[in-house]
Amino acid sequence: MTGPQILVHRTADVLAASAAARLVTTLVDLQANKGRASVVLTGGGVGIALLEQLRRSPACEAVDWSRLDLYWGDDRFVPGDDAERNELQSREALLNHVPVDPARVHAMAPSDGEFGDDPDRAADAYARLLDEHAGGRGPVPAFDVVLLGMGPEGHVASVFPESPAVYETDASVVAVRNCQKPPPTRVSLTLPAIRHASEVWLLAAGDGKTDALALALSGAGEIQLPVAGATGLSRTLWLLDEAAAAKLD
Repeated sequence: MTGPQILVHRTADVLAASAAARLVTTLVDLQANKGRASVVLTGGGVGIALLEQLRRSPACEAVDWSRLDLYWGDDRFVPGDDAERNELQSREALLNHVPVDPARVHAMAPSDGEFGDDPDRAADAYARLLDEHAGGRGPVPAFDVVLLGMGPEGHVASVFPESPAVYETDASVVAVRNCQKPPPTRVSLTLPAIRHASEVWLLAAGDGKTDALALALSGAGEIQLPVAGATGLSRTLWLLDEAAAAKLD
């Protein structure tokens, strides 16, 4: 793996549009080369804006949506119809508008799902699903692209600084409680699971991200700044707007 690549865009809107175009190209190339592709989706303002931009792009039709496996990096453990759900936001932004194969869309269980109000059971079930799809080649599938937002304190997925999740080295998926940002209960991939991806794309916009970005790109540790531990096997790509990148050299 080479060092991180950093691309700075003028505004958050330009960032989302550019990332959407980049994702289309990546997916088309992957499907041409190996017949399929896999993406781990993220929530947050830029992550959902990316999906909306993709839906509106004429290039959207270049992707074979029936040969795309979709996962989530984390989700809020709330009822399935709750507006806070990353899955619901992703479906409204894109997935309800393209011919995805429902069997290849792998959402995390909500709090009113088959495991009831038990985030540990939901996390264990998602870990088993990932293991099954890995086909004996590891604890999780060889994700092609993991999309991640970043919080102002440096969290990614629902792995927060100094939290139990950031210390996890064995499990691929964990239940997260008492999150610093509401809602307090989540289900999340761990950093080791994220690091199985070929490419990790980190999306950050706004001046609230400047300090964390500067620290992450200057060698901070993942315990204090989880985003520093979110790296891809072949590429780690930072997609930023000018406001977020203001303190970078």
